Amino acid sequence: MRNATSRILVGTLAGTLAGTLLVTASASAQSDRSDWPESFTVGTASQGGTYFVYGSGWANLIADELGISGGGEVTGGPTQNMALVHGGDVALGLTTMGPAAEALAGESPLAPGLSMDNVCALFPMYETPFSITALADSGITSIDDIPDGARIGFGPAASTSDTYFPAMLETLGVEFDRRNGGWSDLGGQLQDGLIDVIAFAAGIPIPAVSQLEVQTDVNIIEFTEEEQQTVLEAFPVSEFQIPASTYQTLGEDARAVSMWNFTIANCGLPEDFVYEVTKLSMENNDRMRDVHRSAATSIPENIKYNKVLPFHPGAVRWYEENGYEIPADLKL
Repeated sequence: MRNATSRILVGTLAGTLAGTLLVTASASAQSDRSDWPESFTVGTASQGGTYFVYGSGWANLIADELGISGGGEVTGGPTQNMALVHGGDVALGLTTMGPAAEALAGESPLAPGLSMDNVCALFPMYETPFSITALADSGITSIDDIPDGARIGFGPAASTSDTYFPAMLETLGVEFDRRNGGWSDLGGQLQDGLIDVIAFAAGIPIPAVSQLEVQTDVNIIEFTEEEQQTVLEAFPVSEFQIPASTYQTLGEDARAVSMWNFTIANCGLPEDFVYEVTKLSMENNDRMRDVHRSAATSIPENIKYNKVLPFHPGAVRWYEENGYEIPADLKL
């Protein structure tokens, strides 16, 4: 009887101790969140685009898993997101390395002279390739073949393509007549002979190119090694190969360049909050791919493609805990 009583007392004490530890742990976890924002917003872009789908889905994942209110917000895209995150109007956002470099250097068209240095990188999203297409009967098979005064479509005005591709081609010595429009519209203009070349910065396969090559013969023009290197040295882009399987026209991979997209955060956000956001995003790629298939490249191995923005201390902590090195010049 005494032994039974002892077992009951020990079990009761153990249960009480476990309960006390659980309460203490819960209280500790709650106190760790004391400086977390009550809610957050992710700056994306226009509805229907990859940024809006990716950003809104990512925001929902964070909100659901971390138990905090949050969502995506329609914005003007990468350039405006840099300004919104810098000013604290949104906590998180999405941007490409080009607008990020301009904003950091005080060259953003939204605020010339203002260095947007309160923006930190979190993790890589995906890359946007730059590619060139012309009709086969144009005789244009290389960038060097593009004649002076050629009418080149660069996509929607103020888009990443329209901002960077003209400057890239100018750096390569191309003289052109600049045209803007939606990709489908420009594809129709190319087929009708109203323009000579389309310079795309968009995810591949580009529907307008896929449609064109079904209807007519096209040339997908690659960069030479020298041209690629010249552009790599002058712009915040990376090497890229357009896989031959992307288009019927390609017999082998085509050399190009691409610009990486990264998630960003206001540098003043609490370290613990950003650590948890980074941990959630980097340790659940299957769930990130459910948000958008482009998240297949949203993996820590691709942090090397950010050479512009410092990483948030919370992100740095997760990377270094998991064996990924962050260069000293990219730490606050």
